[in-house]
Amino acid sequence: MKLSTKITIGLILGILFGVVLNVFFSDRVSEIDKYVLSPVGEIFLRGIQFVVVPLVFTSLIVGFSSIKNTEKVGRLTMKILGLYVVTNVIALVIGLITAQVIQPGKNVGEIGDVEAQEAAEGQGLMEWFISIIPTNPFEAFSTGNILQVIITAILLVVAIRLVGEKADPFVHVVESFHEIIQKVTYLVLIISPIGVFALMTSVIATQGFEIVQKLIMYIIGLILAILVMLAVYTAILALLKISPSHFWKSFMPAFGIAFGTASSNAALPVAIENANRGFKMKQETASFAIPLGTALKRDGAGIMQAFNALFIAQLFDVQLTPAMVIGIMISVAIVSFSTAGVPGAGIIMMSTVLTAAGLPLEGIAVVAGVDRITEGFRTLLNVFGNVANASILDKWEAKNEKTG
Repeated sequence: MKLSTKITIGLILGILFGVVLNVFFSDRVSEIDKYVLSPVGEIFLRGIQFVVVPLVFTSLIVGFSSIKNTEKVGRLTMKILGLYVVTNVIALVIGLITAQVIQPGKNVGEIGDVEAQEAAEGQGLMEWFISIIPTNPFEAFSTGNILQVIITAILLVVAIRLVGEKADPFVHVVESFHEIIQKVTYLVLIISPIGVFALMTSVIATQGFEIVQKLIMYIIGLILAILVMLAVYTAILALLKISPSHFWKSFMPAFGIAFGTASSNAALPVAIENANRGFKMKQETASFAIPLGTALKRDGAGIMQAFNALFIAQLFDVQLTPAMVIGIMISVAIVSFSTAGVPGAGIIMMSTVLTAAGLPLEGIAVVAGVDRITEGFRTLLNVFGNVANASILDKWEAKNEKTG
């Protein structure tokens, strides 16, 4: 049985088992989650986190080192960043339009008994930009700061090119370590269906149905916006003659991990493996574009932040002015690039968008209760958009090589 099939079965069984626990064993859910589900899920996530940083670092070194033409590195970077901006704008516009059409904030019942949660303060643009520059590369590795790891790898690649042949022994060591990390990743993925099952069961079993009923239009609207963006990507792939069925089939294990864990970082090792072995993407493209996309590409976050801003404006009956809408769009574009690829990061960054638009921060407490329900869908879109942009870049480069 293929890994994608096993993960899918784990997801489905997790959802079903979670419903059974929530409905028939609600008094035992807390105990089962504390001593069984959460520990199993945490063990799996820690295993994934164990390989993420070394895999990103070695992938970038190997990928960039294999590109002998320095001009090509710059061209790849500019192309992928351009793709990120265009598709990100499409995502946030879809989020805004969907919220405007469905009007989820007008369909919420009495929410006075929804448990309030304190809103954490998000980073400003300048603080985020400064924070991506590492002061200690070893700290970046130990804390799992993917952006800082990428910056470190890029600096080393530049130095490797300047040193020339004397850097070959170091590159050979990194290539060897990269192969070893790929095997370790394979060993970790053996338990992925069990880990996904535990995580999904925990989410479904611990979420109360009462708050879901109150915010059902919000949940449906946000998921609908995500599905529309997935359809847009599928159409783009088809127009570029990239088989959507082959694409889905190749990256299904990564999508399953993304949905089950709600972590783009957790799906990264699987996405790189799927790109190389299943999709047959060029290694230099996969090892460069997919780690970069994991750190920067957040279509799910873009849709969520835009959708939430309009939802909260509707909920508190705030009339949005053109200036407020522009503030939402600019802040969402910035926040979507700076949201961390870990569960719960989207809620933390909401305060930045709401503050920029002058909307009530109290709205964060309303959506926080059901955030985990939609987070798997958003993460799935994040990973889908990441590998789709990498696939488009790969196709783009292949076409240029033929014409060139």
